[in-house]
Parts: sequence; structure tokens; C-alpha cells
Amino acid sequence: MTTQAKIESILFVASKPLTAKKIAGVLKAQEKDVLESLQALQAKHNHENSGIVVLKNNNEWQMMASPENREESENFMKAEVSEELTRPQLETLTVISYCGPITKPELEQIRGVNCGLILRNLMLRGLVKENEDSASLLPTYEVTMEYLRHMGVHSLEELPNYAQLHNHPYIIGVSQE
Repeated sequence: MTTQAKIESILFVASKPLTAKKIAGVLKAQEKDVLESLQALQAKHNHENSGIVVLKNNNEWQMMASPENREESENFMKAEVSEELTRPQLETLTVISYCGPITKPELEQIRGVNCGLILRNLMLRGLVKENEDSASLLPTYEVTMEYLRHMGVHSLEELPNYAQLHNHPYIIGVSQE
């Protein structure tokens, strides 16, 4: 797989803008090579027949829906946020509630499936927040105050069997790997 294809995948799954330096660090590549690939991706995607674009703002890059499809994208997102939570979303919220803060790989190890889209939807609903960890490249996820309000609890400790499940040896082992 080419560096450009790897960068395209990273931009696709990222939930926020990324610097070329950060991408270069993840790929163990030269920053100038990453910048060239990012510019090539702009040429590939930034035209009227593309549903996505690669945007650059100062030194950050992000893949997004094309501005020409703004109305359709907004309507889809409104429908996603207003619908009831799905079973996978509820399962993900449960794991984050009892195991958080937790990284995406740890969450996916517990659930056994990719959780990127679910995390994005839960963040859009204001139920989960992403925290940057300066010691790690990976952000952690935890539930929000809005989630506690929806659950009708004052703290996570009020959830059923919280102390037992939060301190379960299997779960502690997963988050320390």
C-alpha cells in the first residue's frame, strides 16, 4: 500500500484535523513526503464530481464531505442524531461507562468490532467526549455530563454493579495492555 493510500485511510477514520507532522510520526515517514501526499489527495478529491474533499487550514488537514453536498450531509446527520440509540451504540456506551476513560483500540478489543462510526455518533449526540492524551497518540473516550443527566445519576458510581465491574480483573488487564 502506498503512503498516499495510508494517509487517505488515516484522514478517513480521523474524527478531527491532523497535522502532517502527526501523520508522519504515525507512519514513520518524512514530513515532506506526507505533505506531498496530502497535496496529491487534494488533487484527487477536490473537484465537483467528488463527494469528499481534503481541506487544509493552516497546518492541519481533514477529509470532509464536499461543501456542495452540505444540505444532504446535514439532513443525514440530523436524522442520525434524532433517532433512538441502536443496540451497538448502547453496548458501546455501557463499555465506556464502566471502563472509561478508554482508548478506541481497547474499546474495540472488548466489543470485537470497529467502533469509529459509533464513537462519532455518540460524540455528536453529546454523550461521549474525546480527551487528548499528551503522553500517547491515542485519545481516550469517556461519558459526558449530558450522559449522566440522561441516565438520571449524579455519578458513574451510581450505575448498577459499577464498583464490581469497573474493577474487574479482565477489564483492568485490557486497559493496561
